[in-house]
Amino acid sequence: METAENNGVVNHNGKKASTHKIINNLVQLQELLIARAQQVASMPGARLEQLEQAIQTLFQSLPQDVALRFKRIEERGPLAIVPIANGICTACGMSLPVSLVHTVHAADNLHQCPSCGRMIYYREAFARRVRKPAAKRGEPPKAGIERFSSQELMIPQLVSTERDDIIRELCMKMEHEGFVDDGNKLFEEALKREAIVSTAVENGLAFPHVRGVEGGGLTLALGLHPKGVKFGGPTKGLTKLIFFMVIPTAASAFYLKLLSGLARTFEKEENRKKLLEATTPEKLWKVLVKVTKTTIQ
Repeated sequence: METAENNGVVNHNGKKASTHKIINNLVQLQELLIARAQQVASMPGARLEQLEQAIQTLFQSLPQDVALRFKRIEERGPLAIVPIANGICTACGMSLPVSLVHTVHAADNLHQCPSCGRMIYYREAFARRVRKPAAKRGEPPKAGIERFSSQELMIPQLVSTERDDIIRELCMKMEHEGFVDDGNKLFEEALKREAIVSTAVENGLAFPHVRGVEGGGLTLALGLHPKGVKFGGPTKGLTKLIFFMVIPTAASAFYLKLLSGLARTFEKEENRKKLLEATTPEKLWKVLVKVTKTTIQ
């Protein structure tokens, strides 16, 4: 498996670059590429010039051999670099040799997973998904949006009136209901993602999220602000429907399908209106399940 020696990595300007800096740039580059895919999925036809320029700038900052390796891996799937968690590659789930985990932690070189070939890196403490009890025997299998959310994660009237406070409210809701272990860490990561490019799109929708939350499946919380709030993004309109998601690394590709399905569902004004008319978590949940029945499989 390939490695890149720390004292021999040279960028396009002929300057040596530390492995830590290279890893940070690779992670940022991947986030930009995913942000571009998210924009395409949720807002087809959007102008992405600034995002494209930022992607090119980061590519040019990488050592040439690392940039080529990143492109080769990324062509095979949606992720080229992933964190390890508890000694496991978060992309393919392979348990890594202890010696490899230690060398990845040291970050003296760039390393790849011996199973899936993705570049791997060590990430400091991060929010984790808390596993919920399995369905009881005899209960019908969950389908559609019910696989990713629940009535407990519905907020028909958000208390907060500012973007950051709304995101915090949704993060703490996930912690309070026992879906994640640390709402504050989740909030910090969500704001980092918003700093890349706003997750607000047309039709009063926003999709703030955090990727790399391991320990369980993709989870969605929904908060409504009937009067609307300024959430950023390419449009000047107010945001009223805020879908907050935590996404394990292995579900990154599926997340884009879910995002596209939600965007298609709520580009219809009648569906947005039905949600906004819900006054209780129970009513909001029933409407969400009903209107996404054909778009979220």
